[in-house]
Amino acid sequence: MTETPETPEPDESVADACRGNWVDRRAPVQLRPYLRLSRADRPIGTWLLLLPCWWGLLLGMLQTGRAGWFDLWIALGCALGAFLMRGAGCTWNDITDRDIDGSVARTRLRPIPSGQVGVRAALVWMALQSFVALLILLTFNLNAILLGGLSLVPVCIYPFAKRFTWWPQIFLGLAFNWGALLVYTAHAGSLGWPAVVLYLAGIGWTLFYDTVYAHQDAEDDALIGVKSTARLFGAATPRWLRWFLVATVSLMALAVILATIDRSVLSLVVALGGPWAMGWHLLWQLRHFDPEDSPGLLRLFRSNRDAGLIPLPFFAVALML
Repeated sequence: MTETPETPEPDESVADACRGNWVDRRAPVQLRPYLRLSRADRPIGTWLLLLPCWWGLLLGMLQTGRAGWFDLWIALGCALGAFLMRGAGCTWNDITDRDIDGSVARTRLRPIPSGQVGVRAALVWMALQSFVALLILLTFNLNAILLGGLSLVPVCIYPFAKRFTWWPQIFLGLAFNWGALLVYTAHAGSLGWPAVVLYLAGIGWTLFYDTVYAHQDAEDDALIGVKSTARLFGAATPRWLRWFLVATVSLMALAVILATIDRSVLSLVVALGGPWAMGWHLLWQLRHFDPEDSPGLLRLFRSNRDAGLIPLPFFAVALML
């Protein structure tokens, strides 16, 4: 007698969650579907949203030549805000993609397509996260608050981008790197060219890591008609990744030069070590890229937390020189 495959339990982790994560092990059972909706069981997204914020803060310090106690709050507020806004953004993404997610093997167990969370409850959860993030934003200066409001434009558009363009990763980059603009402004009081160029560098980085990530879903995306750079590039992906690497490193280096132009030569050289070292990490990822190895693609994608952390100590040391 042939056994019927077991139906996944409603509380089962989604396919790309970190095994043994705190949501699965310690969070209250009733709250787990909402935390999974916010990707709390997959922290890499919070890191990818947070790191451009910290880049922008340190670059602002390098340009202004000052660091104060309020900057500690900015750094902490960024961490809390990144967690909340990433959660709100993912909730919005899953609401808009609920029909698509049910057709993709990697996403079919997400809370909304699996029936663990209804759309109305998800909207309330999104609003709650956004409201707490707004309270944090209101502690910053007016220009930063205005930039925070503008950030909602790319956040709202991104989930729909895969339906009308082969480059949805650009819209993800516009949303995920906005913190570089906002946090630089929260420190400096106004937006400057170093932040703008750093923002462009972050978009290049997002194109790199999210193209790698998108290759996990390329076959399913083709079946349901969803567009991505992974499908667009196909076998030419390594060549495109190389260009994204060069753009990321070059633009971040230019941002560093613009921020340290009035500082010592030693400070400039040390700060330039940040994009240089990050570039080596991206090159390592490129050398290990295999579009047929889904677990390997996920590991490479998650390794971008380390890639994004690399420039921070260089910027911090340069600040002291």
